[in-house]
Amino acid sequence: MNNHGLSYFPGYPLPFGATFMGEYTQFSIFSRNATGVCLQFFKNAQDAEPESEIHLDPEYHRTGDVWHVAVCGIQPGSLYGYRMDGPYMPAHGHRFNRNKLLVDPYAKAVTGNFNWSLSDARGYDINSPDKDLSFCTVDSAGGAPKCIVMHDIFDWGKDRHPRIPLSDTIIYEMHVKGFTVHPSSRITHPGTFRGITKKIPYLKELGITAVELMPIHEFDEDELISINPVTGEKLKNYWGYSTINFFAPRSRYSSSGAFGQQVEEFKKMVKALHKENIEVILDVVFNHTAEGNELGPTICFRGIDNSIYYMLENNRYYKNYSGCGNAMNCNHPIVQNFILDCLIYWVLEMHVDGFRFDLASVLGRDSDGRVLENPPILRSISEHPVLRDTKIIAEAWDAAGLYQVGSFPGERWAEWNGKYRDDVRAFWRGDEGSVSKLATRISGSADLYEHAGKRPFHSINFITCHDGFTLNDLVSYNRKHNIANGEDNRDGTNDNLSFNYGTEGPTDDPAINSIRERQMKNFLVTLLLSQGVPMLLAGDEFKQTQNGNNNAYCQDNPISWIDWEKADANQTFLDFVKRLIQFRKAHPVFRRGHFFQGKDLNNNGLHDIKWLDENLRHPDWNDISKRSIAFSLDGSVIENPDNNFFVILNAGNKEIWQKIPPPPDNTFWYQAINTFLDNIESIPPSGHEPLISGNTILIKPRSTIVLLSK
Repeated sequence: MNNHGLSYFPGYPLPFGATFMGEYTQFSIFSRNATGVCLQFFKNAQDAEPESEIHLDPEYHRTGDVWHVAVCGIQPGSLYGYRMDGPYMPAHGHRFNRNKLLVDPYAKAVTGNFNWSLSDARGYDINSPDKDLSFCTVDSAGGAPKCIVMHDIFDWGKDRHPRIPLSDTIIYEMHVKGFTVHPSSRITHPGTFRGITKKIPYLKELGITAVELMPIHEFDEDELISINPVTGEKLKNYWGYSTINFFAPRSRYSSSGAFGQQVEEFKKMVKALHKENIEVILDVVFNHTAEGNELGPTICFRGIDNSIYYMLENNRYYKNYSGCGNAMNCNHPIVQNFILDCLIYWVLEMHVDGFRFDLASVLGRDSDGRVLENPPILRSISEHPVLRDTKIIAEAWDAAGLYQVGSFPGERWAEWNGKYRDDVRAFWRGDEGSVSKLATRISGSADLYEHAGKRPFHSINFITCHDGFTLNDLVSYNRKHNIANGEDNRDGTNDNLSFNYGTEGPTDDPAINSIRERQMKNFLVTLLLSQGVPMLLAGDEFKQTQNGNNNAYCQDNPISWIDWEKADANQTFLDFVKRLIQFRKAHPVFRRGHFFQGKDLNNNGLHDIKWLDENLRHPDWNDISKRSIAFSLDGSVIENPDNNFFVILNAGNKEIWQKIPPPPDNTFWYQAINTFLDNIESIPPSGHEPLISGNTILIKPRSTIVLLSK
């Protein structure tokens, strides 16, 4: 193969990736152990043969461990890929295969048939000797993805990061495709970045301040081999927690094309969201890649320098702290720099506002899997000057049992608070001994975060998320219903802390439906009135259901898609959620920047928070039979003075008479929320709250009442 007249010169080792410089494009890739590197260019995405190629001469095109070349005349839109030659010696950690076309780890976009799974290793590794097995593999370039040369030109106008304080943030977790792909969304370009743009008026009216997008980087949706036993259809990797190209937005989420247009469409979505003061948080999956274990496909990192990018067991097999076949060697300096470069790119060039790190505890392990006290990559992310205004959120556990909620390294890291979810669910289900735990969670989880030098807003509070039951299903099912996942209902957690209130699944019984709706309100009131950052799962605001499936990772169908007809059918519930969000926004006492002290902080005779039983006495926290709790909040001890509040939560199945403390001087108590009331009456508009007379109030079973003084 000749280079068809390509003119090129050595170029420079940095920056990595393909960088368009006008008259030429600079290509640069790391590999310490490769013996040869070939850069190939393709005319079409499906081409099996390159149009031209350049074999990099290590004498001229290698600086240290970086292979580089500057190629004249290569324009944005050009397709390329790499082939790496080197030893196939699994016992020494090397899995080079010159027959594999590899994706550039720094490619800004990829395109093609996306047949990721064509592999040199599948079926050969386990009993193979350490010899070159590349001859066993048919060249797969025709089906392999091709990288796209991109430019970073985009008219951002006056776009700026909203920089909403973490304490004021309300997160809305969504799946890009699932949010609008259902026909009921009634929009053009469903299931895409543009589809989200069309729904911005809805998001604005709902009142959330940030969308947290489930993985939007390129992944292999066809990697699963299981079949849906109900429909007979092949299941897909719908969630996308199997990234292979961390710089590239997913082309199948683009309505405008897959040859670089996906990058511009993503930017337009971000710009449109920012215009309405809504931030964009990306769910990033640096803990593993789609290349899997030793039988997995060679797509990128494995073929570039396997022993550098992955944690290996005896040099040959893959440590699996992710539960997905491999774990990235995140604290190796090369991988550290790669992760930082990626995050910086998404912030600077794509204007992203934050990141949620999937199974972030994997990032805290060294090359041998040991847990580090002060992991370099976590510290670097926290301290990098470009990322200092960026929200960083950890899922503070991994699949190997490391659970770091409350102990995740670094003062700047916020955490998904799984203990909040569990303790709030247990309380409202009526579990014994759950009252004191609920009190701790509502007040910001100081037991987890105060000793670590963190604030209440470092707790990302949630009742539901993509992983598990929806809010509607949490109060409709006692057990999971995952048969459609093709794993005989073995997958997904069995410990859901859920309750169906008499019937498993949907029912026409008005009494059951009434208590289910009341419990959903109770969950949401607790969430929005707790100290910390609330996170809502998309669709929960209008009773989205997955029919009891609590692990719908493989359901790219109406089980997972948001059904917008439910927004119409449950409009009054949706209106309740909108008012509840506005209520939180209107009252800074629920968004404190510091933990409560349980003291009178300004000599007015009121504690910043005071926990009380139904007789206004100090609660007996050891009474495991208790099902109710009350607390008062002094709104005068925060930076922006607020009303005072008295909140009563009754998770029992019996009504109680609750004594009410005297309101502050020259004020009266008004009922701001009562979840026992039907429909929107549960939360009247501001200024229309009914006056409360007397010194007691009746709290109905499984209900919440919120009083404010004015």
